[in-house]
Amino acid sequence: MTKAPMDAASIEADDAADRKVVEQEQDEIKDFVKGLSADDIKSGNWFTKLAAHAMNSYTQKVDWQYFQDRYAGVPADAIVDQRIKMAARYAALEGGLSAGAYTATVAATIGSLGGASPATVPAAAASMMVDVAFLSQLQLRLAYDISVLYRVPLDVNDPEDLWKLIRVAFTIKSGEAANKTVVKAVPALVRPLVKRFYSGSVLTAGKALPVVGKHLLQRNVIKIGIPLVGVPLAVLLNRYTTLLAGRHAQAVFRNEARVIEVAEGMTKRSRHPQLMLWVSWLVIRANNKIADDEALLMRHLVRLVRERHQVVDDQLAQLVDIDPAEVWERVAAESGDLSDILDAADRVATVDGAPDAREKAVISELRERCLRV
Repeated sequence: MTKAPMDAASIEADDAADRKVVEQEQDEIKDFVKGLSADDIKSGNWFTKLAAHAMNSYTQKVDWQYFQDRYAGVPADAIVDQRIKMAARYAALEGGLSAGAYTATVAATIGSLGGASPATVPAAAASMMVDVAFLSQLQLRLAYDISVLYRVPLDVNDPEDLWKLIRVAFTIKSGEAANKTVVKAVPALVRPLVKRFYSGSVLTAGKALPVVGKHLLQRNVIKIGIPLVGVPLAVLLNRYTTLLAGRHAQAVFRNEARVIEVAEGMTKRSRHPQLMLWVSWLVIRANNKIADDEALLMRHLVRLVRERHQVVDDQLAQLVDIDPAEVWERVAAESGDLSDILDAADRVATVDGAPDAREKAVISELRERCLRV
């Protein structure tokens, strides 16, 4: 009979601890926002500054060993699941804390901002920016955590890797409008309200912002533009968008980890690493299309062959169209067991799903030629 009160007390203690963490992070974000000018917010430069603020020191501290020290022996999937749930709790708590400061005039205030001095940023806009910056930092770091846990290498000082992290963290997909992402993330009960909100002119001020800044502004300004549902919607929207971002990051980085695992297995087993690269590329180009997973596999194969076998093939790197006849000549020039090459071809063909007819035809011919060796 005494277990329920103890459990309730434990839950209350956990909530209090989470709230303390959120308040501390929020205080740090408030200091960051105080350093922004009105032009930073209106131009979208705030996001550039936030990315540096959020990631520079964080990535120096958080690495694979950081998680191993805390979750030794625990599979990555289990840790990722807990990190996503924790981030969603933090996002919901922060949404409740920030929503009370919102007013319906903030969207218009953003549009009228101007000037380089932080003092020119109105209090209403500053309160919204604390929420936007907090949530953006939380989701950036969550996506980075997930990449580390799945052992997917990311260098945030590399522009390509940083853009990849941003796309994953904020579920930015090619050709997808930010408002569609928001509508998917919002509970069904308020979706009609959100759609009506987006059909109005309240977001006209956001059109001048860069793509990422506009995306984040649209996603968050809903919480202050819809009367009467500010606080509950802020909590729900923060939680749902963070869950969405976390699950999306998990899907992307877990899949990349799978592809890396395939590449590592192929490289480890290969007795003919250079030939493996040529055959792999021939299979990939069999249907004149390159799937994302195939491109990813080839990139990691080239890297691993270079690192483990010290093989760098400049001729393959400069190739535009691959000639099957040249590959067959390379196969014929080998002697002995080529089962590793056949195995590699099969793995390449299935990395993005079931092989199609052209891929099967290439593998069939490869098998016949390998038997002649």
